Amino acid sequence: LDNYLDTLSVKAKQFDIILILAILMLLSFALTRGILLCYSVGNFDFNFLNFFGVWLSGFLYDLSFIVYILTPLFLLLALLPSKLCSKKFFFIFRQVVLAGSIFALLFVCIAEILFWHEFQVRFNFISVDYLIYRQEVTENIQQSYPMTLIFASITLLTGLLFWLLKDNLNKVIEHPLNIKKRMVAISVYVLLFFTILTAVDQSTKDVFDNSYQSELASNGPYQFVAAFRNNELAYKKFYTSISDIDAAKIIRKELSIQNEEEGSFDIYRSTKFPQARKKVNVFMVMVESLSSDYLQYFGNEEGITPHLDNLIKDSVFFDKLYATGTRTTRGLEAVTLSIPPTPGRSIVKRLGRETGFCSLGNILNENDYNVNFIYGGRGYFDNINAFFTGNGYGIIDQASTPSEEISFSNAWGMSDEDLFSQAIKSADDSHKKGKLFFSHVMTSSNHRPFTYPENRIDIPSGTGRSGAVKYSDWAIKDLLEKASKKPWFKDTLFIIIADHQANSAGKVDLPLERYHIPMWFYSPGHIKPQIVNKVCSQIDLAPTILAWLGIDYSAPFFGKDIFKMKANEERALIGTYQHLGLYKDHTMAVLGPQKKVHIHKEADSVNPDVSESDINDPLIKLCISYYQSASEIYKTNLNAWSRRLSPRKVAVKK
Repeated sequence: LDNYLDTLSVKAKQFDIILILAILMLLSFALTRGILLCYSVGNFDFNFLNFFGVWLSGFLYDLSFIVYILTPLFLLLALLPSKLCSKKFFFIFRQVVLAGSIFALLFVCIAEILFWHEFQVRFNFISVDYLIYRQEVTENIQQSYPMTLIFASITLLTGLLFWLLKDNLNKVIEHPLNIKKRMVAISVYVLLFFTILTAVDQSTKDVFDNSYQSELASNGPYQFVAAFRNNELAYKKFYTSISDIDAAKIIRKELSIQNEEEGSFDIYRSTKFPQARKKVNVFMVMVESLSSDYLQYFGNEEGITPHLDNLIKDSVFFDKLYATGTRTTRGLEAVTLSIPPTPGRSIVKRLGRETGFCSLGNILNENDYNVNFIYGGRGYFDNINAFFTGNGYGIIDQASTPSEEISFSNAWGMSDEDLFSQAIKSADDSHKKGKLFFSHVMTSSNHRPFTYPENRIDIPSGTGRSGAVKYSDWAIKDLLEKASKKPWFKDTLFIIIADHQANSAGKVDLPLERYHIPMWFYSPGHIKPQIVNKVCSQIDLAPTILAWLGIDYSAPFFGKDIFKMKANEERALIGTYQHLGLYKDHTMAVLGPQKKVHIHKEADSVNPDVSESDINDPLIKLCISYYQSASEIYKTNLNAWSRRLSPRKVAVKK
């Protein structure tokens, strides 16, 4: 490296630290990409063009991040007076920068590998959350990985690499660049900076249909910074749209809204039921990462959900239900607000815009239910406290639970059995007061580090996902057995549903099988067991609950009563923070940033047929109408709880 620097036309060491760091970063990023590629061998469509394209795109992202991150250091060196370049403090400064950079690069490399192992993606919104919620994440990492060994290894490698490179920094600059040459260097760097700024963005990697290849073609640190910027994506700026009048007309027809002002996105409407209202409690358990493929019913042979599989014969079981997203907050958003996933972060986490909606909790509150969100973790995580308290729920969480009532906890919260004990305690309290209750219970045990109380199941704690799933299954059985002894049991509807699947990765942007989740309605005294095999979504849960209870309500819900859903109404809405999909009749329409539109034929197969499409396709138009309407309704506050008293008709512009 030193010999290479000596061959430069300018015989000076003015920017040698820049060159050294750039080369180290390129090598580090290439090494990381190579390791992640090895992890993805089975999901990579190997041919020369794909392989070359991934590395070329990856190099552009690597170079872009390097140019951005080194800009402050470059400007410092370019503007530093020549006399200061030979001072001892400058020599020490360069030593510190080199050592710190080596350590940071090694740390990022290890972090990316571990992150990929968990999520099969480069850094994204999830990694930003990891930075924000440091207590939970730090404890989770400490409990999941040998961090002492990892940090010791990184430190030793840093020392070795620094010792090998330090000679390049031991030479005092003998010929600092003059003003003219510095200006040339600055001009070249500025040109490179703005060329990259205008030519490379998040869409550069989206030339690949295979999502694994798209992720490998990017750069983790680059995506991490991009995730900070994309908290909420303006729909019309980034996605294909149609006229507001057409979108409103299509969505109103889809939701069977008639005799309303034409061209209005206002879907706030009153729903009344002829049958007598049921005086029944609702105890809803949302299980962390309960993928459908963990159940024997769907072909799993591990035997890790014996009780849930057995519960199917005694319940209404929904076997074609799909989650709206890949994160807990998306599931919470969908079942609470009955709204499709708008691009960017979930509504739950949009600070300052997350409260005051027409929610399931607000409606049940108005109908004299005692409404609580009961969470195994700490309610400040993912902005849960603010969202639920602002939308009609009381909060019971780890922080509000007396320590003596928690027998076991890990980084993410108390064990499922302790959580269910708190939920039963809350139900007992409501029953004593003569009030019906709605308890939305969110578990956390089925999450890395996968630890739980000993002697509950035959799989040791902390050994992997299978044990955590089987423990969750045991805890639900224990819950139902304890609840069956309570006076309120016979008049309670138990709902068990997943927030999302454990694994969201696939070859396409929205792999349908990675959104498939199970749901049970269990109430021996009130509901007849059956299998409901209608394609439906988490956004349909709130309307289904209210219809089953016979509660009249006014709301701008996008969901429908699953029990009354006709065959031509079956559909599922799924998405990530960027891609938005509508699945219907074995085909999925997918909207992506930069106004990209695709059709996935045979979307429910392992290898769907992906092709580009346009707005002339009826399914694409319907998909656009769902997401364009949801974004507009959220943006203009048309789903505010306060509007139930006097919903106004809001016309949209052509």
